[in-house]
Amino acid sequence: MTTSVHKVRTHYDEVAEVYDHRYDANRGKFYYNHISRHVMERFPKGGRLLDLGCGTGLFVRHYVNEGGEAVGIDISRGMIGKASDRCCSSDFTIGTAEILPFRGGSFDAVSSILAFSYLKHPEKTLSETYRVLRPGGFISICTLGRNLFTRGLPAIYQISEAMNIKKACFGAFGERYYSVEEMDQLLNMAGFSNVQVKRCSFAHYNLARPIYDIAKKIEPFVERNIPYLAYNICASGMKPI
Repeated sequence: MTTSVHKVRTHYDEVAEVYDHRYDANRGKFYYNHISRHVMERFPKGGRLLDLGCGTGLFVRHYVNEGGEAVGIDISRGMIGKASDRCCSSDFTIGTAEILPFRGGSFDAVSSILAFSYLKHPEKTLSETYRVLRPGGFISICTLGRNLFTRGLPAIYQISEAMNIKKACFGAFGERYYSVEEMDQLLNMAGFSNVQVKRCSFAHYNLARPIYDIAKKIEPFVERNIPYLAYNICASGMKPI
């Protein structure tokens, strides 16, 4: 296990409870549900999903509530414990997205929400994703996007880590912030067709309350007309039939 992987795993084992509360209540829940809807747009109803970096099972729950089956994988034992408690009808396993312990053609859909940025070898993960998808299956990813606002986040994470602030997603892990062009290229090079990449999310839960309220109101306008200002990137593609 590399030092960075161990660091990410240890961090999320420690903040599993904080993470779960952060994204399943109040502003965090609105934010998470918003990006989840963007990810869900490309998926078939009633299929079998693999969620990469499943965290505490929030997206697995969402997919199952829509009538599908879901399996989650995450490197953090603490996150998997929370996910298993939340979605007792689904299976969860501890592991890495770069070596998936599943047979080829096992899934109709593969998702990844706010975990892709941690990958040191995204090409390996996309190759593995392609392998485990059935022909005609879809991948849909929401990851950190690179723009004017997110350029300063690594410095904030480093400061929070130095101050020992135990907040979800606060830590210096060398995350990668992607551009639309980079995600498009990665999915096409992996063999996916019908690739679609767009920016989403402007009302981030970390914004101060007055600014957040304004951001929430204008979020649809920003996503449609000024997408560069959106924080996240959603990328999807299909394994050719």
